[in-house]
Amino acid sequence: MGLEYRDMDVDVRANMVQEVAFDLDKGTIYTSPRLNEEGSRLWPDTLKEAAGNHSDVWLAGQIREQRLLKSHENRAKPSGGFTQAQIPVTAPDTLAEGEFNRFYIRGLCLKALAEDIPYLIAYRARPSANPRAESEAIIGKKFDPQQLLDDLRATTGIDTVLGLPPGPNSGLSVTIP
Repeated sequence: MGLEYRDMDVDVRANMVQEVAFDLDKGTIYTSPRLNEEGSRLWPDTLKEAAGNHSDVWLAGQIREQRLLKSHENRAKPSGGFTQAQIPVTAPDTLAEGEFNRFYIRGLCLKALAEDIPYLIAYRARPSANPRAESEAIIGKKFDPQQLLDDLRATTGIDTVLGLPPGPNSGLSVTIP
């Protein structure tokens, strides 16, 4: 089940594609260590296609259908050393939702800036049976679009200064008030 992107429209999609290209030009596109060699090669174009024409659900489907992830990864053992662990079956969803949402937020920030919208509001874009306290604390919070855009451009993966999105599987995004 993907996220509900309340303000998705052609302008936001165009901005998303622009932001994917921005990261590609800078060499800062996030490439998950769980992607296999073929996945690393196809990821940028697949992400760009999703941003322009599809959804996080479609992107997760492509990751699965094209077998873009490794089957196993190294995991630290509590006693020291490493072991081989199977990649979780939810990994395609986590990667697709997280990256698609980051570019959606960036695209929405650009739209807000172009339309002089002073802030965006965090909301739950996917229901959660057991929401994390840190996620709940962010819902309803206002974000300056320029600061949020700068933060998401400066950080790849899951750790952002402003805390949005607040880690993988948070189910949070932003909307125009």
